[in-house]
Amino acid sequence: MIHESAVIDPSAVIGKDVTVGPWTTIGANVEIGDNCNIASHVVIKGPTVIGSGNTIYQFSSVGEDTPDLKYKGEPTRLVIGDNNTIREGVTIHRGTVQDNAETVIGSDNLFMAYVHVGHDCVIGNHVVMTNNAAVAGHVHVGDWSILSGFAMIHQYVSLGAHCFIGPAAFVYHDVPAYVTVSGSPAEPRTINREGLKRRDFSVEQIAMANKAYKILYRRGLRLEEAVRTIADLGDDPVITMFIDSVERSTRGIIR
Repeated sequence: MIHESAVIDPSAVIGKDVTVGPWTTIGANVEIGDNCNIASHVVIKGPTVIGSGNTIYQFSSVGEDTPDLKYKGEPTRLVIGDNNTIREGVTIHRGTVQDNAETVIGSDNLFMAYVHVGHDCVIGNHVVMTNNAAVAGHVHVGDWSILSGFAMIHQYVSLGAHCFIGPAAFVYHDVPAYVTVSGSPAEPRTINREGLKRRDFSVEQIAMANKAYKILYRRGLRLEEAVRTIADLGDDPVITMFIDSVERSTRGIIR
């Protein structure tokens, strides 16, 4: 299951039924879980922990030092969950001690070709990053988010769950849950209605998310007034998640 030309450090821990292709390099302090498929010409550096069922395609670089100038070689790590697909030429960097000293990726994500995940990012579950999408350092991406091709996310930005980032969008500010943005600089357009349908949100829940969006973006209310008005819609989890994503913003929401 491990090609004879692969170079694997003696300290690396490789799980059961793992395939490692030719000319792949797995460095020191790397742990790879069961049933992973590592293609040819992949570089994995540690400290990195990779869960089970992940597939990493050729020419990807996983767990490399960040090029951030504040990084001075301190021990940091990358943690990846289960069942992720990392396509050709993806780059994922470890963290810095100025944050939590680790980059964290959840499970069931799809990173298409040439995606970049910067240092100290936290990526949730079921996220899709399309070809050449890039997230700078310290970015948080919520569950079920979709980043279209060539989307660029500024450092320290947070993307709420179920949001949709349009193609070639440049996002400077936090994006609330469910919101679709596009343009450069990106602007809010509507809710991610189609995405919510695909995830079995009810008609009533989608309508509620849309109503919250219109209160925030269409009534000309100050942010505090908009949040209070949205809260009056009730304590449905759809509303709670929307408000939480707004109130957690440290960079200011896109508006």
